[in-house]
Amino acid sequence: MKSIFGRIFLLFSATLLVCFLGIELTNSVRFHFAPERRDFFSSSLSLQAAEASHAYETGGKEALREYFARLERMFPGHHVLVDQHGIDVLTGIDRSVDLKHAGPRWTPGSQSRMVLSWPAQYGKYHVLIDGPAPPGPWSNIPYYLWIGAAAFAFSYILTLLLGSPLRSLKHTVERFGTGDLSARAEARRQDEFGQLARSFNLMAERIETLLTAERRLLQDVSHELRSPLARLEFAIELARTSPDRNKAFDRITKETERLGTLVSELLQVTRAENDPQSRNLDAIPLRGLLEDVIEDTAVESEARTVSLHLTASDSLELRGDRELLRRAVENVLRNAIRFAPENTAVQVTLRQQSDHAIIAIRDYGPGVPEDSLSNLFKPFFRVEADRNRDTGGIGLGLSIAQRAIAIHQGQIRAQNAHPGLIVEIELPGIQTAAQLLRS
Repeated sequence: MKSIFGRIFLLFSATLLVCFLGIELTNSVRFHFAPERRDFFSSSLSLQAAEASHAYETGGKEALREYFARLERMFPGHHVLVDQHGIDVLTGIDRSVDLKHAGPRWTPGSQSRMVLSWPAQYGKYHVLIDGPAPPGPWSNIPYYLWIGAAAFAFSYILTLLLGSPLRSLKHTVERFGTGDLSARAEARRQDEFGQLARSFNLMAERIETLLTAERRLLQDVSHELRSPLARLEFAIELARTSPDRNKAFDRITKETERLGTLVSELLQVTRAENDPQSRNLDAIPLRGLLEDVIEDTAVESEARTVSLHLTASDSLELRGDRELLRRAVENVLRNAIRFAPENTAVQVTLRQQSDHAIIAIRDYGPGVPEDSLSNLFKPFFRVEADRNRDTGGIGLGLSIAQRAIAIHQGQIRAQNAHPGLIVEIELPGIQTAAQLLRS
């Protein structure tokens, strides 16, 4: 049998059957051959034989009949007292055949009756007892059938408890294997099946994350590389035919740089969605992180005569991947610097809200149309009127930031500030310096 369900049920059933038969056989053997049982019956039969011979010798046949009548009311069977020649002392019937096997042993009389002979007064008399045969080794089985039925019913229930989770997990694995990456096993149980289901779900989430990131990368690359490759091909053809080759080579260089930037940012997106278990988690002082990002972007802000202002109310720490968080904040800040008007400021604010840290970055630029706010964090999305390829990059910076924040179970949102745009990053699980000291 190939089904584990059937194997478990048969194994339990066979085990119960062996135990049931073993108990019955053991009891039967002990009942028939145990020394204490033989001593008890020997004493009982010796007493009956002695009383019968005494009643006959002292009271004659009438006393013997009365004794046998009392005896048969308590013990089933027919009792006969014979002399040493096998003659029934009451009826004179010859019963010498029953004495051929002299001694205290059971002799089969019929299928359901037994004849027992027992000596009395040193062989002068014998008591012959013709009575029901003793119970056989399997005579008690009918009385135990309800126990067997209950045991088999419980074994079937136990088989269901063991087999059903495996069948459910098998069905989930088949769905996942056929391409349904959202398939997850039922993991509410607290036993080993629940642990197995949770392990499968964790594996499925990792595989789904990796495959989704790979698919998105391929889609993004195939979608976004078409335009720069077409322009690069046109620039190469122009370099072959145009008399102003320097201009054509400048165009080739520019398109090559754009391709390099595109590939670099696509790789950042893929890394941001890589296996979460492979990341390095550290305690990150958020104020220090923001100061480092501001220092890294100082050259760009100075080139656009945009000042950067940091306001941090507390020294907050968060456990996470420092590089991912730094990249997310840096992408948002560079985006704000890019669209901030000259001689304005970009404000960076860090505050605590319950057990969440809120990082707000505001510029005083043109903002974003309200109907475009919900698409702002999608890959390759650009507001063409204000944020085109020449000024706004390729539309991956905020997408990278959104995915990096999502990995840390946080949220990122944008809203117009009139003037300007505010991007807020909300990160859960922060601790203050005082809390860290107490812990």
